[in-house]
Amino acid sequence: MLLATTPIIEGKRITTYYGIVSGETIIGANVFRDFFASIRDIVGGRSGSYEEVLREAKDTALKEMSEQARQMGANAVIGVDLDYETVGGSGSMLMVTASGTAVFLE
Repeated sequence: MLLATTPIIEGKRITTYYGIVSGETIIGANVFRDFFASIRDIVGGRSGSYEEVLREAKDTALKEMSEQARQMGANAVIGVDLDYETVGGSGSMLMVTASGTAVFLE
């Protein structure tokens, strides 16, 4: 499955538009990860544990979107957009959404 943020794929012709597809995932915060991330905020540096969780959430959302497109008969998704939102009462969860247009390319 080809995924692209662009509205067209150079050298390919779109023969069928199937419609909008999306994939979502919500990840919860981990108390220990939050604690160690706050220490990193104080002393500086990157939070590798948070980066890994975000990467996994993004990959899951993209896989769900791709699977929805595949079930429609598409072989590509164009105009892919990723959104990140905090959810929950205290913003303790993060929702990652991937969306785009399912198409068939020749």
